[in-house]
Amino acid sequence: MEICSGAPPQSCPRQRVLVVDDHALVREGLRRILECTPPTFEVVEADNAAQALELLRRQPVDVATVDLSMPGMGGLELAQHIKSGHPRVGVLVLSMHAEEQYAMRAFQAGADGYLTKSSAGSELVAAIRKIAAGGVYVTPGQAERAVRRLAPRPAARARDELTDRELDVLRRLVAGERPKEIARALALSIKTISAHKARIQDKLQLPSTAALIRYGLEQGLAGEQLRSSAPAWPGQDAAS
Repeated sequence: MEICSGAPPQSCPRQRVLVVDDHALVREGLRRILECTPPTFEVVEADNAAQALELLRRQPVDVATVDLSMPGMGGLELAQHIKSGHPRVGVLVLSMHAEEQYAMRAFQAGADGYLTKSSAGSELVAAIRKIAAGGVYVTPGQAERAVRRLAPRPAARARDELTDRELDVLRRLVAGERPKEIARALALSIKTISAHKARIQDKLQLPSTAALIRYGLEQGLAGEQLRSSAPAWPGQDAAS
């Protein structure tokens, strides 16, 4: 746990932390953790959102730790108010919930970090220090889940391998058109459409027409606009 090693106590910058929680025991526990790493933190307390906002109007604060679940205005709404009225104040949301959706909602509300109350005191201190320095604190687990959410899914990557013509044929199949209707609309032969369909199934590794339709519906292809059907020149069938 990083503290101002090698420097005299009076030279360490003091950071003011506002602890917002409706449980006195929780506030006392957080105060003891922060005040046991002197001389970095000065702690002020609020037991509800209204009191927290009043304190912020009267005195500067570096970081506010906000309980997710409080009577009246909850932690997410309070985080939004803090970031709106006091954008320089970092917000760390503390919660009993370890589920990913709670962390994501906290960050969407403007929080700079999210920790469960089962986290170690050293992690709390590390989170507050990073946020006070202008950073964002995410746990390794949160970072890994965020990367997985942002990474393309295998199905999406496979879809990118389709040619424009194959994607057009796939959209029409998902929309309920029969191969004969697709051939007429695109001025191609049924044999060419069947070949496109076979290549689509091979690229997407889909064993049947039913699986292909289900994939297209899951990808939202049924509502996408279909391409124009007019051929550009005679003999286009062979090149498509």
